[in-house]
Amino acid sequence: MNQINKIKAITTKKDKLFLILLILMSILVSLIETIGITAVMPFISIASNPELILDNQYFKAIYIYLDFKTTIEFVVWFGVALISFYILRALYTGFYAYILNKFAFGRYNKFTYELLEKYTTMPYQDFVNKNTSTLTKTIVNEAYNLTAFLQNFLTLFAEVFTITFLYLVLLFVNYQMTLVLTIILGLKVLFLTKTISKVIKKEGLKRSEFQNSFYKILGKTFGNLKFIKLRCSEYSMLSEFEKASKGFSNTNITNNTLQVLPRIILETVGFSILILIVLYVLISTNNATAIIPIVSMYALALYRILPALNRIISSYNQMMYLSKSLDIIYEDLEHKVEVEKTLENIKFDSLIELKNVYFSYDKNNNVLQNINLKINKGEKVAFVGSSGSGKSTLVDVIIGIYKPQIGQVVIDNKIIDKDNIRSWRQRIGYIPQSIYLFDGSVAENISFTDKIDEDKVIKVLKQANAYDFLETKQDGIYTKVGEGGIKLSGGQKQRIGIARALYNDPDILVLDEATSALDNDTEAKIMQEIYNMSADKTLLVIAHRLSTINGCQRIINLQDFQGEEK
Repeated sequence: MNQINKIKAITTKKDKLFLILLILMSILVSLIETIGITAVMPFISIASNPELILDNQYFKAIYIYLDFKTTIEFVVWFGVALISFYILRALYTGFYAYILNKFAFGRYNKFTYELLEKYTTMPYQDFVNKNTSTLTKTIVNEAYNLTAFLQNFLTLFAEVFTITFLYLVLLFVNYQMTLVLTIILGLKVLFLTKTISKVIKKEGLKRSEFQNSFYKILGKTFGNLKFIKLRCSEYSMLSEFEKASKGFSNTNITNNTLQVLPRIILETVGFSILILIVLYVLISTNNATAIIPIVSMYALALYRILPALNRIISSYNQMMYLSKSLDIIYEDLEHKVEVEKTLENIKFDSLIELKNVYFSYDKNNNVLQNINLKINKGEKVAFVGSSGSGKSTLVDVIIGIYKPQIGQVVIDNKIIDKDNIRSWRQRIGYIPQSIYLFDGSVAENISFTDKIDEDKVIKVLKQANAYDFLETKQDGIYTKVGEGGIKLSGGQKQRIGIARALYNDPDILVLDEATSALDNDTEAKIMQEIYNMSADKTLLVIAHRLSTINGCQRIINLQDFQGEEK
């Protein structure tokens, strides 16, 4: 699929209309540029020989109609009109540049939002197969690169129109000279696009790969710094990072160096040709005065055409360098996923039922096979079994994180589907084994929103027995926890995780080996607190240690469970 079609696919109808408007504006810019350059030749002609005003039928008609007294007065007003035109041209060109950049870089917000929406709404099974460093790179870097790609795409369009109009004028002035110029410059452009542009595109692919390594190494380093320090492997990690950093830098060095070459080559060739043509005319006609207006016209035209031609090649090369960004974002935005809706509010009054449920992460290996299970509201159920037996997967199917390939999850005789899955998930409070706290306050980490209900935060902190230690802090519930909760103890982090799970007053509380990282005394204390606070809730506990499930009414061992009804 070519780049134009990819751009069409990832832009909205409104974006396409804006693009059409920009193209029309670029045509007007090109016309204005052409008029601005072509008007110089007649001005130089009449300024150097005012008598031409009365000899030329068009100048003479204007001279008579506007009732000029002298030819000098006509030249002065012509000059004033040209200056006014150039001021208006500058204002319009500046406005066009603003609109162009507003569109191009305004898409950054659109692309980043759509990418994050796609990643956060995709099925969890698809998400776990992604590398979060790659996703971050796509949102932060590739989306920005794509906006630069669009800017260069629009610049290329505008400059093509400018060159086309100026080229038509030059053909009218002297078609032989223009054709010679066209052949030579055309061959140069062909050479540049077939050689330099190919190298730049290859460097663009390398850029994406090295940048991907960048993010992976940073994520690996910051996420495991304590382990790295204990291994004394800082310099090994730095060496790995330096390799990626150096590779990324080298691609930019090569790209930016090659971007300059077309301008140097084109200007050298273009103006050399112009000088040779002037010398040829002088030698063959021996009449310098006659060719001054024509030479001035060509000099001005080339002064505008050569930079425009350079910008076309430069924009094309930048598009080649950034084309991988378009490919990445197109693939991610066009990746089809089943849209989850919130059309139906589901209630949980009596029973969760799994009917003939099968689930696998790949086609060759069923983790869950023919699961039939009933859980009554308010029941406390423990899921045990060795690692890999499927206990966490089974609970993830129950709470709607994973969708079974075969079978159904039924709540009070209502099948869970895309129309009610979001409503069902909102009834779940989840406490994982590893509580991730972001770098914010306790209240922000519990509410997970910008709108913090302080009363609810305090209530759930009290329920989780985490409020007392915050009362001793100066900032209370707005105490900063540090990235990953580094400023808190393991027990404090776990209690804040419990408070977070309780914040929306869920019907079901899930503990996914939530206390396995704690010492025995702290674990026993927290588990007792959980049993006390979940008296009116359904409790699903995933555990390795039997000591954590003493308060459960039913224990399901996944190794003995496949295919049975419980």
